[in-house]
Amino acid sequence: MSAPFAIVGAGQAAAQAVASLRAEGYGGEIAVYGEEPYPPYQRPPLSKAFLGGEMSEERLELKAPGFYADSGAVLHLGTRVAGLLPQERAIALEDGTRRPYAALLLATGNRARALPVPGAERAGVHAIRGIDDVKWLRPALVPGARLVIIGGGYIGLETAAKAKKLGLDVTVIEGRERLLARVACSTISAFVHALHEGHGIAVRTGTGVAAIAGAERVTGVVLADGTMLPADLVLSAVGAVPNTELAAAAGLALENGIRVDAATRTSAPGIFAAGDVASFPSAIYGRRIRLESVQNAIDQAKAAARSMAGGDVAYDPVPWFWSDQHEAKLQIAGLMDGFTRSAVDGDVAGGRFSVRYFAGDRLLAVCSVNDPRSHMLARRALAADPAAPAGVPG
Repeated sequence: MSAPFAIVGAGQAAAQAVASLRAEGYGGEIAVYGEEPYPPYQRPPLSKAFLGGEMSEERLELKAPGFYADSGAVLHLGTRVAGLLPQERAIALEDGTRRPYAALLLATGNRARALPVPGAERAGVHAIRGIDDVKWLRPALVPGARLVIIGGGYIGLETAAKAKKLGLDVTVIEGRERLLARVACSTISAFVHALHEGHGIAVRTGTGVAAIAGAERVTGVVLADGTMLPADLVLSAVGAVPNTELAAAAGLALENGIRVDAATRTSAPGIFAAGDVASFPSAIYGRRIRLESVQNAIDQAKAAARSMAGGDVAYDPVPWFWSDQHEAKLQIAGLMDGFTRSAVDGDVAGGRFSVRYFAGDRLLAVCSVNDPRSHMLARRALAADPAAPAGVPG
């Protein structure tokens, strides 16, 4: 019996890879290994609908219960892979068992970045990366509870909006001078800041966190200037780091994640990588990038499945993302890094507008707020001829 195709990681990329391997004509066994006890599930709703109790655990699942068996895939859930053995074409499980593979896809995703302040280990300090995180946090989200969110990025702000709707007293702390500073211009930052303050959320920017106060359980957050903010709960939303430990220990090349080529191949024969953990060459942007998004996990997993099955692949997507906060939907096409100027179209005060980011005359990205038409036009423009000067009608 031939060795199976193996997938380490049981998230969005893994679920898509199973479906795509079958679509590519692969008829052998597929073995999926995941540390969590849950089948592959959606992660974006964790900080929104699932956190608010509007979506059940079953609805989070990406595939119907019989999908994996029907696809000839075996899910090994609650199973930790302890090591990769590229020369043997095998993986080692935590119990010492070795499992051979014909081809291996690393879809290990990322994890919450540790909060680097004293007291971060206290009870009541949470991060949101998985179902169990929300299960721990949700019972404490009661009206009147004081929640301090450390980090003014997408996850922190989405959680702030949901928590406020549930009746909590919410404060957002951001160390940079403005919200979403890494991924948006000052126009978007100012709009989002006003949006959250308009819903009664306190926002403090340009200040760091010195410590989490309390004995066994959190009682407050001490800011860098000495201010004490009382807190019943703290959410750490200071970013994520790719899970590259298995790849690193096996000697695979790393570069802001697991380094892959345009065909999703790693530096080890027979090993591929996709999703949040994979860094790939982008011809569109002329550099290597790593994307943390649902769409990239889906599309790169499709590319990996084709490559694993022996097909030709040149993965070079237009990145796009979205975020729901209160009544605003932010949609981002492209990457704004390195922009030299921006242009605003639409009605900022009315909450329906877009911002175009340029490097010289070349369009790099567009961020749309409640403006789906500009988002779709931006994706088409970036995909059509990304090296040429371009504009998107307002």
